[in-house]
Amino acid sequence: MKADIHPENYRLVVFKDMSMGYSFLTRSCVNTKETVKWEDGNEYPLYKLDISSKSHPFFTGKSQLVDTAGRIDKFKTRYGNRKKS
Repeated sequence: MKADIHPENYRLVVFKDMSMGYSFLTRSCVNTKETVKWEDGNEYPLYKLDISSKSHPFFTGKSQLVDTAGRIDKFKTRYGNRKKS
């Protein structure tokens, strides 16, 4: 391995899938601003994800609709009540 190219600040970090509410604890060097209390009672840095293995169609085997920005609701309110002419 080459010297001085790997980060030194690996630590335990909680990753949370915001679409499913699924969280997992792993080692990472990602920069975070928030912390969360984990199941073991300790406080760890929190990194929020839009998609993880619990919500990605490749890993689940089925297509799930992940709407984090409310785009579908906006579309339905805007165009859902229109009648065909």
